[in-house]
Amino acid sequence: MEQLIETLTTHRWVLEVFGVVLGTALVHLLARILMRRLARQSEKTHNLYDDALLEAARRPLGFAIWVIGIGWAAALVGGNAPADIFEYVDEIRQVAIIGLLVWFAVRFIRFVEAHVADPSYRAKPVDRTTAAAVGKLLRASVIITGVLMVLQNLGFSISGVLAFGGIGGIAVGFAARDTLANFFGALMIFLDRPFSVGDWVRSPDQEIEGTVEEIGWRLTRIRTFDQRPLYVPNAVFSTIAVENPSRMLNRRIYETVGLRYDDVAVLPGVVADVDAMLKNHPDIDQSRTLMVNFNKFGASSLDFFVYTFTKTTVWAEFHAIKQDVLFKIAEIIASHGAQIAFPTQTLHVAPEEA
Repeated sequence: MEQLIETLTTHRWVLEVFGVVLGTALVHLLARILMRRLARQSEKTHNLYDDALLEAARRPLGFAIWVIGIGWAAALVGGNAPADIFEYVDEIRQVAIIGLLVWFAVRFIRFVEAHVADPSYRAKPVDRTTAAAVGKLLRASVIITGVLMVLQNLGFSISGVLAFGGIGGIAVGFAARDTLANFFGALMIFLDRPFSVGDWVRSPDQEIEGTVEEIGWRLTRIRTFDQRPLYVPNAVFSTIAVENPSRMLNRRIYETVGLRYDDVAVLPGVVADVDAMLKNHPDIDQSRTLMVNFNKFGASSLDFFVYTFTKTTVWAEFHAIKQDVLFKIAEIIASHGAQIAFPTQTLHVAPEEA
């Protein structure tokens, strides 16, 4: 017993280290229980920033507890069992804490970015493209700041690093002109917002058409209508015209219909009835241009055109409305005893001379 007591007295630091590790484990367990209870409470309020704070802190907090506890235990061991590695315990602990803070901030920003455009969190959701741009800038700022803080803690001169970065930036600028062009192209997309994630875009200058899935700093990913991913460098958008049909106010119906020359007498009535039908159609926008006019003597038909706009811009709904309009035009033509013309030829045979 006396020998045991003497051993424990001599190596009391072992008990201290054991106590620190055990205490760290208990604190970690209590923190997990507390986080679960807070998560259940936050589900009742459904507040964006409460949920983001809890989600961001969940994993970094557990690692932070262990980093502090193990760092404390390592300091105790280093004081009783000198070794070169224990001289760096404080620096390693500080670097680890900075890394965990950066991890927490990045997770927080990513959660807010992903949900700030969610109508269930905000009455006025933020545009997804704007949220993505701000989120990327904030994450880059946090990571760069964290790296500089780590270098400072490791004994590097920040002013020297920044000076080297300035000189190196010139060399990188010459070597990576295309990458920088893509970066500034993305910046212009985020500022001007000619399109957003989810928009249908197309270019008359290039074979680009589809739905925008992601706008990155170098590439924009577009999903074509045959479900192929199309990766477009952002610099391209500064040199081409881009149409954004998703932002149309209306869709246009512009069709030419031809009647037979035998139906010239009923043509005015057909045109008037088609015009009246469109003016009373519930899906036609009456505030836009609406025209139905006879405009051409064709090779084998009397042509009149229909020019009007639907209220909807949805592709499938537009085609259903257009189909309904065309069927009604066919009914009006038939009700006047007329027929839609098709290409015909008349052969005149000269009579034989006696």
